[in-house]
Amino acid sequence: MPGMKDPTLPQCVINCAVYSRDGQRRDISLDAISDALAVDDGSFVWVGLYEPDEGILDKLQEEFNLHDLAVEDAQNAHQRPKIESYGNSLFIVVHTAQTVDSHIRFGETHLFVGPRYLVTVRHGASTSYAPARARLERESEDMVHGPGAALYMVLDLIVDNFAPIVEEFSQDLIELEQDVFAEDFRKDTVKKLYELKRELTRLRMAVSPLQDILGQLARARTTLIDEESQLYFRDVLDHAVRINETTDTLREMLTAAMSVNLSLVTIRQGEVVKRLAGWAALLAAPTLIASWYGMNFVHMPELPGRYSYYIVIGVTVLVCTVLFRVLRRAKWL
Repeated sequence: MPGMKDPTLPQCVINCAVYSRDGQRRDISLDAISDALAVDDGSFVWVGLYEPDEGILDKLQEEFNLHDLAVEDAQNAHQRPKIESYGNSLFIVVHTAQTVDSHIRFGETHLFVGPRYLVTVRHGASTSYAPARARLERESEDMVHGPGAALYMVLDLIVDNFAPIVEEFSQDLIELEQDVFAEDFRKDTVKKLYELKRELTRLRMAVSPLQDILGQLARARTTLIDEESQLYFRDVLDHAVRINETTDTLREMLTAAMSVNLSLVTIRQGEVVKRLAGWAALLAAPTLIASWYGMNFVHMPELPGRYSYYIVIGVTVLVCTVLFRVLRRAKWL
């Protein structure tokens, strides 16, 4: 059945099929790849792998005559995004992203592109490329462009997968901005701002190199990608540029939000200190008066007076009232 994986294929092999120029798909085994390539009918082979073992890559190297250095890179993840040419074939490394449990996870995809084959090797967090295969089979007229058409649809899917992640970050930033301007200070707000900026920085490191890769593919002078296919790569490049610009804008807004949050915290602390200082000044007056007359000296002319007690109370209340009004007008209370 079209679109279903051959049960005889190894677990790490997601699909292995031949696509003809007239839009037909035929699933084959890994051993049948060389036989399919031996028939010069304009068809091409697409093999999709997910975290393959060394034996599978050695098998594909034998079938497609892949370069040793490219195969070595594909065996090990944590490669930098790049595009390299090996004779009449290309080796491309791009980073991918996927949201898992409200956290972004990053992965890699390694692509081998030849005159009659495309091999995609996924590592880590990455969505399936089944939608790209389904699109290729649905738009069967594009199969005349060979593996370049399949490469375009894979890269288009990778770039489009970044869009909802960026949109989710944008919504998170809006919610955090509301927390920043809330009346109460919460430590979690600063922590979330930092985590969001860290993930946006990692996202930018994944998206930004795509511009260079797509730019080279859009201007490539190679038989692997014809002029019509280059138009589509330019469209994917435009999407990547927009996502990268949006990411940069969000990072700048996050930096501003962190600065505003720090400023607001400083201002609120200053207000608290002012109020404490105001109440301290207000309490200092009765404390001074009470301590002055609490020294218990024998010869204090005010003490023998009949109304001295009431006069001291009145003076204390008057001084406190004047101080309260002055501090209240200065907004220290």
